[in-house]
Amino acid sequence: MQLSNAEEQLMQFLWKQKKAFMKDLIDAYPEPKPAQTTIATLLKRMQDKEFVDYIQLGRSREYYPLVKKSDYFGKQVHGMIKNFFNNDATQFASFFTQETNLSKEELEDLKKLIEEQIEKK
Repeated sequence: MQLSNAEEQLMQFLWKQKKAFMKDLIDAYPEPKPAQTTIATLLKRMQDKEFVDYIQLGRSREYYPLVKKSDYFGKQVHGMIKNFFNNDATQFASFFTQETNLSKEELEDLKKLIEEQIEKK
């Protein structure tokens, strides 16, 4: 299941805060802030998709994520590799390293990460 751009933005705030009331989520937005009804609608959709849930505290709801950020973005990257790079991670890596204008230091860091993963296999 995928989030819309608006849902993903809201989810980013919730992942960062770990738990939040609606007011906290609205406060996280830059000006102009979205309407409370807009956030309520997004939260309801995200709850229906089983990305968030809440604890009822009196008349307020404290929302929390049900999906880890790393799990969500891992699936997104896997889907992108499948759909745009013929399920070939090498094509993705080639595109990424050529098109992102990485510095030599950043490329060296990536090389180290890859070498560490190779050693674990």
